[in-house]
Amino acid sequence: MTRIYIAGPMTGYPELNFPFFNTAAKRLREQGHDAVNPAEIVTDQSADWQTCMRADIAQLVTCDAIVLLPGWETSKGATLEHSIANALGFKVYHWAGDLKVVR
Repeated sequence: MTRIYIAGPMTGYPELNFPFFNTAAKRLREQGHDAVNPAEIVTDQSADWQTCMRADIAQLVTCDAIVLLPGWETSKGATLEHSIANALGFKVYHWAGDLKVVR
């Protein structure tokens, strides 16, 4: 089982994009992965960015891989998470439109 961190844009999205993060986590779990979902780490949608990132990064470093949701390139948090994952030698995946993880 691979422990996969989900990274993607939240700021500026309705409901902070939590529904998409939750869908991705559900699909990864159905595939047998241990999905780490930032929408489940800090559930208070009024929490400030720094608080969320501190909690999220603490979980990120416990993972083996990262999956990048569409739009991650424009997200300050997701690009930071991607950089950390690369530096730590994680496998990096991109989320495809058919909800499958692809390299």
